[in-house]
Amino acid sequence: MKSVRLKRERREARSAGTRSRTDRKRTATAASDQTPRRQQRLENKRIAIFDAALELFARYGLHGTTVDQIAEAADVSKTNLFYYFPTKEDVYVAALQNLLTEWLAPMLALDVEGDPIKSLSDYIRRKMEFSRKYPEASRLFCIEIVQGAPLLGKELRTSLKRLVSEKAAVIQAWIDAGKIAPVDPYHLIFSIWSTTQHYADFSAQVHAILEKRLTDKAFFEEATLNVQRIILSGIKIRSS
Repeated sequence: MKSVRLKRERREARSAGTRSRTDRKRTATAASDQTPRRQQRLENKRIAIFDAALELFARYGLHGTTVDQIAEAADVSKTNLFYYFPTKEDVYVAALQNLLTEWLAPMLALDVEGDPIKSLSDYIRRKMEFSRKYPEASRLFCIEIVQGAPLLGKELRTSLKRLVSEKAAVIQAWIDAGKIAPVDPYHLIFSIWSTTQHYADFSAQVHAILEKRLTDKAFFEEATLNVQRIILSGIKIRSS
């Protein structure tokens, strides 16, 4: 009898162990299935906070914008907002850093092996597209720079400076190869920035004079072609 009881207990133990392992696998699978969805929800909320903050900061500045305004515009609670960003300043810096990454993306395409006129023409168009799609973001960046870049200074002196120096070297290589006229590469880059961003940062002025905005497709094309013509005509090689 004792032998039979021991065998039965061993079978029950093995059965319990099997159920336990199966339950753990099911739990792990469920958690694994939920993780991507949860991450997507978190990312969606983060994007909503970014979008709301960009618009408010561009309109009212850092000090004129409240946490309550950001939370309401992003449709999240203040507690939920603080889960992502401990302070309003953290939201501001994160938004600016994200903006700087997007703002610099078009410049990455400039390559010494590319045709300089086409490359710079495409770069101008992409900068104009950024001004059309993200005017609030462009104005926020402008505000930060005008104020002396108190919260973005480190990024400007490091990542921005490195990338601009790298692309200035590409432009200089085109000049040395006789592909474009000799101009200072940095001033060429600054000219492209200031001209293309004008249509976002000073859109109210443009609209007051022309009663048009970049959201008007015909005006966008007209403005883009004129900016390309003005800038590129200054660097094309002229036959003697």
